[in-house]
Amino acid sequence: MSKQYIFSIRKTSGRILALVLLLPLAFMSCKNDDDVAEDPYFMIEGDPSGLFADVKDTTQKYVVRSNQPWKVVGQEDYDWVRAFPDEGDDEGIFSIIVNENMTLEPRNAYFAIVVNGTEQPTLFSVEQKENVPYITLKDAESGYSIPATGGELTIEIRATVDWSYTVDDNDWLTEVEVSESGIVLQGMENRGDGREVSLTVSSPEYPDLDQTVTISQSSNTVILEEDFSWLSYGSAVPYVTTDEQRYDNWTQEEKDHGWESTPVKISSNQQIVYARQGFVKLGKTGVGGDLISPKLNIEGTADVKVTFKAAAYISKGGNVDDRILKVFALGAGETSVDDFVIDNIPNSAAEDDAGIENDIWAEDRVYSFIITGATSDTQVKFLGNDYDLEGVGQGKNRIFLDDIKVQIMD
Repeated sequence: MSKQYIFSIRKTSGRILALVLLLPLAFMSCKNDDDVAEDPYFMIEGDPSGLFADVKDTTQKYVVRSNQPWKVVGQEDYDWVRAFPDEGDDEGIFSIIVNENMTLEPRNAYFAIVVNGTEQPTLFSVEQKENVPYITLKDAESGYSIPATGGELTIEIRATVDWSYTVDDNDWLTEVEVSESGIVLQGMENRGDGREVSLTVSSPEYPDLDQTVTISQSSNTVILEEDFSWLSYGSAVPYVTTDEQRYDNWTQEEKDHGWESTPVKISSNQQIVYARQGFVKLGKTGVGGDLISPKLNIEGTADVKVTFKAAAYISKGGNVDDRILKVFALGAGETSVDDFVIDNIPNSAAEDDAGIENDIWAEDRVYSFIITGATSDTQVKFLGNDYDLEGVGQGKNRIFLDDIKVQIMD
């Protein structure tokens, strides 16, 4: 038994020794496999030699297969086309981004492909088609208007040709600025009847492109007309509150339009009215907010009609806030009603069936009331039910407001 035992140990020891001797060879073999360098390679999928772009904005993506650093380098400092990103360390994607061609000439650009510091023999070309002659005035279909109280009018123009403009003889419109992108005019306050002028934008080389639009101004019976077009924050979708701007964060220029709001004690004296895309929102969860107009431009005493658009807040899931809007005449005058139940309830979907973004004003609903005995001290106040909404209805009474107009009654 003892001899067999000793033999077994020796036999096993021999096997262990053999394995120990073989291990360095195995490690050496693995190390040598890792040391084999991969051959350098570079290619753009599809092997494109260039891009032919239409006149419109164009973005084309390209997939890079490579184990080397690469760059896409313009042969000139082009202001209408670029590569982004324009470099990478190995495999990746870059895009050629082409801006709309606003000229009547085709244009070309060339990019070098530099791989590991070596420029490749063939340039990548970008060709873009020439545009056609045109002049377009944005929102010109129904003409333009300036409030009776006066103000600036911006007419945005896109054109592929040189243009100039003329306006009928008048003593109430003046030029503020003319640039490649359009015209800015200043209208004086209208103290007489309604009036209008014709503005013509023309091109000497292409007379067929001439466009004539009407600029109108209502009579001075309209003493306040506000569309909040000078506010541009957040979203037009009712329940998307991202980036909306509370009153205390408005710029001084925005506050100088004369609209005010009451500091709310239960909300750290914040003014709970929010700027959105050309309209405002009153209130937040648990707290109501108000909006107060500038003092009315009235001589003596007058009865005035106040018209406005309003919409109730609706959540993404379709839940509608309480819809009470109270109205007041501050300083002087009495209102014909104390409050409204706002029945304009927007669609809760972000888009309609046609894929168009739903905004608050899909229903063109207008509300109105009368103030009797208004004077130059009168201000119009709109309040979303109350300031402290704890235990009041749902505790939520957010209201959207736009297009507020005050007109002296005959």
